[in-house]
Amino acid sequence: MGDLRKLIREIPDHPKPGILFYDLTTLLQDGKGFHELVDQLCGHYGGQKVDIVAGIEARGFIFAPALAYRLGAGFIPVRKPKKLPWKTASVTYQLEYGTDQLEIHQDAVKKGQRVLLCDDLLATGGTAAAAIDLVRQLGGEIVGAAFAVELNFLNGRKKLAGVDVFSLLKYDS
Repeated sequence: MGDLRKLIREIPDHPKPGILFYDLTTLLQDGKGFHELVDQLCGHYGGQKVDIVAGIEARGFIFAPALAYRLGAGFIPVRKPKKLPWKTASVTYQLEYGTDQLEIHQDAVKKGQRVLLCDDLLATGGTAAAAIDLVRQLGGEIVGAAFAVELNFLNGRKKLAGVDVFSLLKYDS
């Protein structure tokens, strides 16, 4: 896992001064690194029954289909408003300065289906918590939440209490 961390480009002061941005595109372009990341995320959930992997827009769309394929599960996108072509279920959630919204198709999750949530990065946890609420609205059971990277210092895991959270790479500052 130490090698994976070396594949992530760190960009200071992006998108604003004082923020250190972890750019996973450099890891994605490395075939062995991307393969190892997917293998290790799948390894954590491989022994569990997963019906659907839900990927959060936009970078969750990169990891979630690869996990779904490896786990023999389906994939559903969790999108920003007005991106899906059919009837949607939605949830509004708090941001640091305002609100945002997520949507999925009303028929994306059936009652009792076991859903693994996936995104590239766990920061404050608000988006992941909202996506979990959305899946539960439709009757889905959350198997866990998988992330490539977790920023421990932002305490996002607290918003996902009661959910098996697995993140491969953790940053403490």
